[in-house]
Amino acid sequence: MRVIIQSDPSTVGIWTARHIAEAIRMAASQNKPFILGLATGSTPIPTYAELVRMHKEEGLSFAHVTTFNMDEYVGLPQEHPESYHSFMWKNLFSHIDIPHGNVNILNGNANDLLQECANYERLIAAAGGIDLFLGGIGVDGHLAFNEPFSSLSSRTRVMNLTIDTRIVNSRFFDGDINAVPKQALTVGVATVCDARQVVLLATGYAKATALKHTVEGEVSHVWTASALQMHPDAIIVCDEPASDNLKVSTYKYFKEIETER
Repeated sequence: MRVIIQSDPSTVGIWTARHIAEAIRMAASQNKPFILGLATGSTPIPTYAELVRMHKEEGLSFAHVTTFNMDEYVGLPQEHPESYHSFMWKNLFSHIDIPHGNVNILNGNANDLLQECANYERLIAAAGGIDLFLGGIGVDGHLAFNEPFSSLSSRTRVMNLTIDTRIVNSRFFDGDINAVPKQALTVGVATVCDARQVVLLATGYAKATALKHTVEGEVSHVWTASALQMHPDAIIVCDEPASDNLKVSTYKYFKEIETER
């Protein structure tokens, strides 16, 4: 595991976008498609803004990129401003040259939600697997919508959202927890960890406890992001406030390691 500690959310976004862009360009130079897993929420917005800037100003092309998003609310219309379909088109897809058919987002309004989840796993496999999965971490350490006590071998499925998650997400629904859907479709912990590389973002002091458990704690279904300890190529990109609860020795170790690269 690598832990990249940056000063603030903006520099976290810049580092992450450049890392993703380098991987996309490498695949393009080899005439290979690039399969990119993506997250929603406020944390990846600076990353998406920088990717958009790189596309417009530096010629970064997404023409050969196929994306799979982590999750989507159940029962929320796709055109709803807080659906993850709307989020992704607003913050990224509408501003880059990705082919519409290369975008994959779970359908939370499917007639058969279980079949939708099974089909999503098959689509990922048919694409050759995820090259890089970009994720965030919840204040309770959840990865995607894999709430505490989710199986670390879980696959894409319907998930009941905890009260804590709904309270946190109510800020996107004018503070009304009753407007936040009670269920979501989410890739599983194992789905994320099958990616060849996972990049996890954590910004703000509210994520400090979750980050500590993810990096220093035991691998546990209580803190599902801790499964990344077992991943052969996991990178956590965080800002200074999110790193506040790490041991001083842990903080210094990762700072020194990255300085030597």
